[in-house]
Amino acid sequence: MTSDAFYMEKAIAEAHKAERIGEVPIGAVIVKENVIIARAHNLREYLQDPTAHAEHIAIQRAAEAVGSWRLEDCTLYVTLEPCPMCAGAIVMSRIPRVVFGARDPKGGCAGSIIDLLQQPKFNHRAEVTEGVLETECAQLLTQFFKKIRERKKNRRSAESTGR
Repeated sequence: MTSDAFYMEKAIAEAHKAERIGEVPIGAVIVKENVIIARAHNLREYLQDPTAHAEHIAIQRAAEAVGSWRLEDCTLYVTLEPCPMCAGAIVMSRIPRVVFGARDPKGGCAGSIIDLLQQPKFNHRAEVTEGVLETECAQLLTQFFKKIRERKKNRRSAESTGR
């Protein structure tokens, strides 16, 4: 197993934590010198905070761990391609490398919709590696949203039959 796959497995474990509490299963870890310095998973619903994305929380925790907002020697591993907010936080924290699992065709800003991480007008750009354990990362999301749709369908069915 490559080191990217190893650390993505850790991000997937974080995504499972999110799923267990009813959050969209997205997880992130930040690595510096082959050591995980921050772990996080989505907490938007739990905190009722639109900024509580896995990457955003992990960046905050990593900055605290290293004692600086500059995360210049770190790699961010995340199960889903970063959104505009998280891509902006990556640029602003100067993370030099981002590794993600699944693309996000509806909100991804590391190449799917726009590539904020390689925007030449910013003073910082991040190298991006995509598709690491892509199938596993994508299946987490697919299965999560399938369960939600099934619950909604069952609820509507129960309501229509008076149960």
